Parts: sequence; structure tokens; C-alpha cells
Amino acid sequence: MSPVIDCTSDAGRDDGVAQATEAVQRGELVVLPTDTVYGIGADAFDAEAVAALLAAKGRGREMPPPVLVPNPRTVDGLATAVPSYARDLIKAFWPGALTLVLKAQRSLMWDLGETNGTVAVRMPQDDVALTLLAEVGPMAVSSANVTGQAAAQTVTEAAAMLGSSVSVYLDGGPARGTDASTILDCTRENPVVLRVGAISSERLREVLGDVLLDDPFEIVDEPESEQVEEDAPEAVDEVVDEPESARADTEVPEAANEAPVSASDEDRETPGATSA
Repeated sequence: MSPVIDCTSDAGRDDGVAQATEAVQRGELVVLPTDTVYGIGADAFDAEAVAALLAAKGRGREMPPPVLVPNPRTVDGLATAVPSYARDLIKAFWPGALTLVLKAQRSLMWDLGETNGTVAVRMPQDDVALTLLAEVGPMAVSSANVTGQAAAQTVTEAAAMLGSSVSVYLDGGPARGTDASTILDCTRENPVVLRVGAISSERLREVLGDVLLDDPFEIVDEPESEQVEEDAPEAVDEVVDEPESARADTEVPEAANEAPVSASDEDRETPGATSA
């Protein structure tokens, strides 16, 4: 059985991160806590490890995972043509529950799946995750669950779903967040919300200022419709399938899984998946 390491103490965290670092460097999968939900992660530059991550979740290449980074400086090594408004958002909300979909550097030697030339990046606000990322570098991380199941809120829930496909489980206690990260498409002139998450559009607009935020999920108040004539035919209710709630990691529209698909539990993950 794969080891589960209690990382709630300093000594436990050091031991857990050391074992997880060795596992990631061997091309294996680890489960780690984040500031949203638990994530399953692999070396972002190891194509076989990323493929194993997708297989463990029962997910195809059309739903690539997002990438977690140890600090904002890493972004320029992974993405190009980063808009100034994206940098403002990074400064305001990182580390935190905001995933940004950016244009990926074309020179990168990696294979996250069918990304359409984009990468979804996030810096989590979790000591265990950040310590591991500082050791191994950018990691492909999606929500720690089998696709179609709820994202794991505890390491026990993650282990029950992922089992021996994961080499090391890092236990940081129950997940601190119930919402997955908000995912924004920042490959356009104005950002577009791909998944609603922990950071509201209202908070985003406070930072964006004059930059227009397109939120297709936002409910707009409409004027009351005129009274229907008494003899008018009765309206037929339509059932519209709504995106699954996220993630975090996530694995990315968990959320947000389509607009430009990124390498987003979050998860790139659009509303149909969960990123950590």
C-alpha cells in the first residue's frame, strides 16, 4: 500500500515532502493538499507521468491538467504574451484560488494533452504544496478524484478513489476550501470567466478596473416581462444541462474543462471538471 504521511507537523511535512520529491523525480504520482481541494500531481515536464495522471482519473487528453507553480516568477518561463491585467490579478490573488489560462511558451518540451497552445497556471496558498513545488518545480495537478466523482476533501477520500496509482499521499488535514479555483481565460484582450470558483467576479473587477471582465455565468437582472395574455399557450419548460460543479484542479475546466484548452482539477479544466 502507498504510504500516507502526516504533514501537519514540521517534521512530518519535511519527511513527506522528501518522499514525494523522490517519487515525482522518478516519474510517479503523488497526492498533495492545496488551498482548495486535494490534488493528484506529477512532474509537468514528464509526459509519461502526466499520461499516468490522466489515466488514474479516467480522463482523456482532451482535458489537460493545470500547472501549479511555486512563485509568480515561474509564469514567464511557462507562458508568453502575459497581459498586464493578468499580472495585476497575480499580484492581487496569488498565492490563492485563481487559475489563469495563458498562451504557452512554444519552446517548452512537455505534453500536457490537447492544450491548443495554452497553459493554465496557479500558485496555491498551502505550505505543503509550495514546499514540494519549490523542490520539484512546476507540477501538473488536477483534483484528486476519479472523473465523475466528488473532489477529495481528505487524503482518505483520495486514497479510496486513486489507490495504488499514487506512490505517496501527503496528509495535510481536511481541505480548507470547499470551492475550487476560479478559472479565467487570459489569452484575449479582456479576461473571460471559464469556471466560477472561490474568487468572485466582483473581487476580480475591483482589481481589473477599466478592463472589462466577461462572465457568462453571471445572472443579470432582467425587467419584469409583460403579463402574458390569458389565452396564450402555456410555455414549455426546457431542461438545460448545467456544467458539473468544480475543482481544483483543479483537474480544470476541477474546472472549465472549453474555450482555449489549457495544459485546470484548479484542473486545463473548464466547467465539467475540477481542478485543485
